Amino acid sequence: MAILNIEKYGSKVLRQKSKNVDTITKDIKLLIKDMLETLYFTKGVGLAAPQVGQLLRICTIDISRDQKTPIFMINPIIFMKEDKKFFEGEGCLSIPGFHEKVPRFDKISAEYTGLDGHKKKIFTQGFLAEAIHHEIDHLDGKLFIDYLPDFKRKAIEKEIKRKKKAGDW
Repeated sequence: MAILNIEKYGSKVLRQKSKNVDTITKDIKLLIKDMLETLYFTKGVGLAAPQVGQLLRICTIDISRDQKTPIFMINPIIFMKEDKKFFEGEGCLSIPGFHEKVPRFDKISAEYTGLDGHKKKIFTQGFLAEAIHHEIDHLDGKLFIDYLPDFKRKAIEKEIKRKKKAGDW
């Protein structure tokens, strides 16, 4: 297993739509394991394949503090959303150092293929719903800052440009 490089804001791969995974091969399983190791190494709660440069509909999520309850989602889709609300301080491994309130649905239902190749459904709410929604957005080329008012998004983009110029990005 390996720690993968995380694509940061400005990378074109983060704005592209990911392709479905047709077959769960050894390479796909290795990618998922590497993604999980990278997720744990960075102390994140979710990581989507585009964030590691792979345009595949794959994400790993683990909101537990003990890093013992990972969820591996292949070709996930959200088929039900309800009770929109704002969650505090959403951040992203691809936009490090920035956290903002983002509107998300408190309750979602999603369908995905598990690492074992079987279809699964999850009905959840709260932080896990937020994390799933965030990661599926990545698979569609969308970032959490896209939900922000223009003035906030532009301020973040300006700060990122400053950091890039200073070599801090």
